[in-house]
Amino acid sequence: MPKRNIIVEMEKCLPPFKRHVELVERKGLGHPDTLIDGIMEEVSKSLSKEYIKEFGRILHHNVDKGQICGGATEVDFGGGTFIKPIYVLLSGRAAGEAEGRKIPIQDIAIEAAKRYLKNTIRHLDVESDVEIESRISAGSAELASLISKGEKVPLANDTSIGTGFAPLDDLERLVLNIEGYLNSDEYKIARPAVGEDIKVMGMRQDGDIKLTVAVAFVSRHINDIDEYVEQKEKVLEDITKLAERIVGRRVDISLNMADDIKGRSIYLTLSGTSAEMGDDGSVGRGNRVNGLITPFRGMSLEAAAGKNPVNHVGKIYSVAATEMAYEIAEEYDEVENINIAILSEIGKPIDQPKVASVSVLTKKKEQFEKIKDKISYNVDRHLEEITEITNRIVFGKVRIF
Repeated sequence: MPKRNIIVEMEKCLPPFKRHVELVERKGLGHPDTLIDGIMEEVSKSLSKEYIKEFGRILHHNVDKGQICGGATEVDFGGGTFIKPIYVLLSGRAAGEAEGRKIPIQDIAIEAAKRYLKNTIRHLDVESDVEIESRISAGSAELASLISKGEKVPLANDTSIGTGFAPLDDLERLVLNIEGYLNSDEYKIARPAVGEDIKVMGMRQDGDIKLTVAVAFVSRHINDIDEYVEQKEKVLEDITKLAERIVGRRVDISLNMADDIKGRSIYLTLSGTSAEMGDDGSVGRGNRVNGLITPFRGMSLEAAAGKNPVNHVGKIYSVAATEMAYEIAEEYDEVENINIAILSEIGKPIDQPKVASVSVLTKKKEQFEKIKDKISYNVDRHLEEITEITNRIVFGKVRIF
């Protein structure tokens, strides 16, 4: 086996946490962009499981081009009604026939989309208030052949970049954990009026951290404007306490800043997602595979959700680079920051990237040379085991968005 092209060098740029300004964002589970990511990833996982059941292997598919077109509702305290359904378009390519047998890819896709929506947006009536259409087609025979050509290691079906970094800094951990807390099962029991469409934007300027949080409230759990204000104040108090526990200092948080209480213009929804009120969503417009949007970090624009988990490197390398970075940062105390970028070459084994570029910032300069070869070995080992990522993706053991 040829030696892998792994380049480890010292990071020469200031990481975000050492700059004067840093910005981090997360679009929550009910945000239309994240919602369609989740839907198409569920479609991919469902197709993969069906292929494994019927043929013992995952067949070619890339279902990473879905779209949500927002519906319309009339909402008031205590309830409301849909006047136009949310429209979901499932798009992409998937093998619909193999070994003389047909696979009901449209039925599988639609059922997967319904299941994901029911499990994610608890107040959405998927059967009556959502229209789902699947336009998934067979796709390229040339690309489909690449998934089966590799004997032990699949061949890359694209020339793409995957990136990852670690560890998360204070602002990144804060943004990720605030949304996770608000969308946890426990919090929904404690505060049922909180919907799933949550967006957290974080800004750090020197030592000051400010968060702008948007939370869709659910109308059936709020009887009047006073109760809305009360619920909003409770949520603000909850996340302020959590934020200060996470970072150990004061955090300035603004919640639903577009509200006009006197004018009774507030963020009140029937279902808990802004997709009901005209907001659209597209795959790949939201979080990267670590769950964040980090413009001050190295990022690929690859939409990981919905891509096949066998040989689409836009997905596999994004997951691999992120996992490598986390493991290295945790294993070596000397590492203050690590960035990894992996480039594939179409038609070549996915364990043999064109290059794996690693930049490392150590706490002391002299520490770099001591751990450089160890880091290279760690990356090489991950690439050797890269096919193990596939099953973990299919069975939901890996974060994709």
